Amino acid sequence: MPGSEDIFQQAMNAGHSAAWDQQWEEAADSYRKAMEEIPDHPKALTSLGLALFELQKYDEALLVYQQAARVSPNDPVPLEKVAQLSERTGNLRPAVQAANQAAELYVKEQNVEKALENWLRVTTLDPDNTAAHSRLALVHERLNHPQQAVIEYLAVASLLQRSGNADKASEMVERALKVLPGSQEAKQARNMLKGGELLPKPMRPKGGTGPLRMAQVRQMEPPTRKTDSGLDPIADARKKALTRLAEVLFDLSDESSESTLSKRGLQAIVRGTGPLSLQRGELTTIVLHLGQAIDAQTNGQDEQAAEELERALEAGFREPALYFDLGMLRAKSERLESALRHLQHAVKHIDYALGARLMMGQIYRQLERLPEAVTEFMEALCLADSFVIGPDQADEIRQLYEPLIEAHAQQDDVAGSEQLLKNIEALLLRPNWRVQVLQAREQLPKPAEGAPPMPLAEVLAQAQSSHVIEAIGRVHQIARSGHLRSAMEEAYHSLHYAPTYLPLHTLIGDLLIQDGRTQDAITKYTVVAHAYGVRGEANQAINLLRRIVTVAPMDLAVRTRLIEQLAVSGQVDAAIGEYLDLADIYYRLAELDMARKTYTTALRLAQQGGANQAWSVKLLQRMADIDVQRLDWRQALRVFEQIRTLDPDDLSVRKSLVELNTRLNQAGQAAAELDSFVAHLESHNRRSEAIPFLEGLVTESPQQGVLRRYLAEEYRQDGRVADAVAQLDALGEILLDAGDKGGAIQAIETIVAMNPPNMADYQDVLAKLKGS
Repeated sequence: MPGSEDIFQQAMNAGHSAAWDQQWEEAADSYRKAMEEIPDHPKALTSLGLALFELQKYDEALLVYQQAARVSPNDPVPLEKVAQLSERTGNLRPAVQAANQAAELYVKEQNVEKALENWLRVTTLDPDNTAAHSRLALVHERLNHPQQAVIEYLAVASLLQRSGNADKASEMVERALKVLPGSQEAKQARNMLKGGELLPKPMRPKGGTGPLRMAQVRQMEPPTRKTDSGLDPIADARKKALTRLAEVLFDLSDESSESTLSKRGLQAIVRGTGPLSLQRGELTTIVLHLGQAIDAQTNGQDEQAAEELERALEAGFREPALYFDLGMLRAKSERLESALRHLQHAVKHIDYALGARLMMGQIYRQLERLPEAVTEFMEALCLADSFVIGPDQADEIRQLYEPLIEAHAQQDDVAGSEQLLKNIEALLLRPNWRVQVLQAREQLPKPAEGAPPMPLAEVLAQAQSSHVIEAIGRVHQIARSGHLRSAMEEAYHSLHYAPTYLPLHTLIGDLLIQDGRTQDAITKYTVVAHAYGVRGEANQAINLLRRIVTVAPMDLAVRTRLIEQLAVSGQVDAAIGEYLDLADIYYRLAELDMARKTYTTALRLAQQGGANQAWSVKLLQRMADIDVQRLDWRQALRVFEQIRTLDPDDLSVRKSLVELNTRLNQAGQAAAELDSFVAHLESHNRRSEAIPFLEGLVTESPQQGVLRRYLAEEYRQDGRVADAVAQLDALGEILLDAGDKGGAIQAIETIVAMNPPNMADYQDVLAKLKGS
């Protein structure tokens, strides 16, 4: 039964407002509320699909668009989205089917360009699709695109010849020659047919390999159950790594998308400003080797795959997914030292950390380096324990693992260490490892109220460092009583039991802060953060660096290291936030060049790290502000043009573009910006917004005649003749003062054409101007 129309409309409006602000989670929630009232409303379905797409929830978005296609079978847009999402997720057959259907519907709407786009998608994914090539050939012929028509007719001929229909193939070649009689390709095809040679198979369009590599990766995935991933940590990390590499190929191959064009625009600003910038030739090399690596791996050619990944690495591609995949392949081929080097990079990323730790432990065991093997297996157990216990207690339990890891790595009991490795391996290297970890935790004694959780390692081995944990408790107790020096002595004494137990060093830094010895505390925190970074504990290193920044906000070197750690660990939004804080510090110090350079570096990270587009807009705004302050108006103009591309509805940006073009005496460009903005408003049924926008510009720049001319035209179209006459009257005065009598005459003639009440007065003025 249909729900309330009012509630539906309110929810839709809320969703549109959130989407306008790039708040896609909020938008999706609002659209879902709207669908509770009217479940199969086409607009609600397509709006929800877009929100889910922006959230990168592609599987959910696909289901929503499929529902929209069922509800609106004659609307090509949902089918086109189904095709795009199926393509992106590697489901090629449904992508081809949906694109074909969308193309036919677009033809019925006489939208030939969109039909061509969808048939091209079909031939990209399925080069042997005769029907799509035929349709492309006919449409290109009718649109007078002879070269494209010839290519498609020859593709159809090749496919017909290979299916045994030589006569029909010959007919298609003759059709190609009729379209373009001088075509060398068609003439050669005719000669090949006469000689009994096979015509070349249709070529896949450039850039079409990404979806196919994604499909190959999907085919490598084992069947999964809804309640379990069906994979052990190493296999799960491998799946994520391959999927990520396929996504990179997909994104780089999607050259025709609007987002890619926008990124190219941004790249024009940031090109060559740092190590993250890659030249086009390097990108081409990377794409080539990544594609060949995935092909080789899906065909079981692991050695070839590893060589291709090495070449991509040499070309400048730095990606945790590549390091993990390459490390795993090198481990399989017994190149263990090489595997370790790559896995040490992969361990810094949360998606691959657990699998990389376990693999490194196995490698160290093969190399008979038992202490390192114990350390890696215990680190893996710590990660697994923190994953299942919940984020609110994860940091606490990681700290409690530190003395356990230290103690077990230093013990001389070889048999005990081997048993510990077997226990951890048996627990984690299995498909249902999360369930097993949870069950093992249930065997632990319940902690007292307010006490931290007990590490799972207590079940798998006897702790050799419980006295360290007890000592930490004594340190806290002494410090709370106000005896900081005594607490410090107890902490230093505890270091004899576990000298590399980093939480104890952090505690000493805390005591130094309480004792007013800030610089000593910063030194201690810095050393500990570096140690965490070396060990691959990126989050712990970040926490320590944040403490230093809080204590010493002007320490630019520490803030820079914090940004590097955040970027390496995949926390792009947080890294950009720190870049903004760093740039603000430079700005307050009046170091505008350094501030702008910092914004530029942050922009590059936002562009290449997949951050929300709002970050790019914000950073570009800051860069443009600095350019304006430095009176570098041409650079500011270029930056504002990029912002306008990303956010065409930002009135302040449109205003800045008009003002900057005016300052640079580029009246034509200023007028073009105004034309562009009015056209944009018109296309979105918001023409009424043009008048207050132009009124604001005229108020700020009353002597700019071009602004008054545009405002007068908007007044005229809105039926406000008196206001239009007033603007043209003022325009005539401005032009006369500037000595432009011809322009003034034109302004008065426009007034007369509107037949104002005092038209006789203007006719007299016009006669005098023409007579003089």
